[in-house]
Amino acid sequence: MTDELKGCTAVVTGAGSGFGAALVDRFREAGMKIAALDIDGSAAQQVADRVGAQGGEAMGLRVDVADAGAVQAAAATVADRFGDCSILCANVGVQHFGPLERLTEQEWRWVLDVNVMGTIHTVQSFLPLIRRSKGPKRILVTSSSAALTPGIRMGAYTASKYAVTGYAETLRMELAEEGIGVSIAFPAGMATRHLESSALARPREMGEMAIRRDDIDAMMKSRGMTSADHVATAEHAARNILPDLLANERYIVTHGAYRAQLEETFDALLKAHDRGQDGPSPGT
Repeated sequence: MTDELKGCTAVVTGAGSGFGAALVDRFREAGMKIAALDIDGSAAQQVADRVGAQGGEAMGLRVDVADAGAVQAAAATVADRFGDCSILCANVGVQHFGPLERLTEQEWRWVLDVNVMGTIHTVQSFLPLIRRSKGPKRILVTSSSAALTPGIRMGAYTASKYAVTGYAETLRMELAEEGIGVSIAFPAGMATRHLESSALARPREMGEMAIRRDDIDAMMKSRGMTSADHVATAEHAARNILPDLLANERYIVTHGAYRAQLEETFDALLKAHDRGQDGPSPGT
């Protein structure tokens, strides 16, 4: 695995902290060159500096993925420095809590612009670099366990991750003939700066983000979550990403014990499917 990736380039958005920074560490260990992108430019540069201090080669860039032009400019910078991209991690996600009726249109647009359009901007901008790569060609799209086990008080985030999942499913099918693999990661809760970074990324004109403990508690209860079985470190969540990416696994569940909820959901879907087969055949 290391030989296959050594000297190739990995591009990671949201690389300044948390899951993105943990992904950078996995790629550095494999001998890859790193482009660390984040809306927090200083955090991205700190991650790049850490890679350099450990003997790797990296660059850090401030990029707001909701801004298509900014992402295109970043892709041009990466092309000038590294030439191509073998692994792209569209690791995008701002969080927002609150009952659906309390969310404003501006808050909906912010979450969807960053999480959905940010993912699309990232793939659209870097796909030409992936196509020119002579190494493995892989795209990792970060969805969330919330798209598999939805809960209350996080409707905008969950809706965005459903959309990201559908986008990645289609992308995988459309790029398969080119030998470009697409995997969808479903991280569960992580002990990271996710809420803090989401608050910092929130546009100033929207005012300060109010994070209420009762919203978080209600969400966790509705999803049957406990910290013990659903929250892990980012390093733990990233532990199997590289081999699963190279194997072109369709889905990567990083952690979290929610098999029972998955079985309940898919059992309900299968029963609904079977009920739809009752009666005369279509057209008769």
